[in-house]
Amino acid sequence: MHTPPIVLASSSPYRRNLLERLRLPFEVRAPGVDEAALPGESARDTALRLAQVKARAVAPEYPEGLIIGSDQVAVLDGLPLGKPGTHANAVEQLKAMRGRSVLFHTAIALLNAASGALHSAEVPTTVRFRRFDDAEIERYLAAEKPYDCAGSARIEGTGIVLVTSVESTDPSALIGLPLIALVAMLRSEGVVIV
Repeated sequence: MHTPPIVLASSSPYRRNLLERLRLPFEVRAPGVDEAALPGESARDTALRLAQVKARAVAPEYPEGLIIGSDQVAVLDGLPLGKPGTHANAVEQLKAMRGRSVLFHTAIALLNAASGALHSAEVPTTVRFRRFDDAEIERYLAAEKPYDCAGSARIEGTGIVLVTSVESTDPSALIGLPLIALVAMLRSEGVVIV
């Protein structure tokens, strides 16, 4: 049985590393899309829309491909926490998050470019952060430099020391690619995994 090419529409090394766990051959293409939320759009809807937009953006290059798009939006008190980009922004995000819960909306989309079939899902993850002091913030940022992570949270690294609990139906969702949902989508498209 012929398996169409699998393409990860992402420039994220975290998503690439997660997809490698499935031991499937795949290619990576940066989607180059505007990741801004639309006016009035919920964080969940932003993540879902962007996952789909990313998959569609690279589909023309792979007309027979299975294209994977993913996006994540972190929310604190109803307000999105983007990627901090700078040290100062990361410090401010972490100060706001200490002792509080942050909801991470991670969306996944799988587009069969040949048939046009589109599968998508959103996997929420609630992360409860412990109370930590400013010195711990500085040590964490020096160790991880999580300036490209939503909410400055690199939980797969030393960021784990900042949390008291993680609640999700998929442990890989918080890192950026919900593998449980993705496996179900790939299987529905006839991809044999293991």
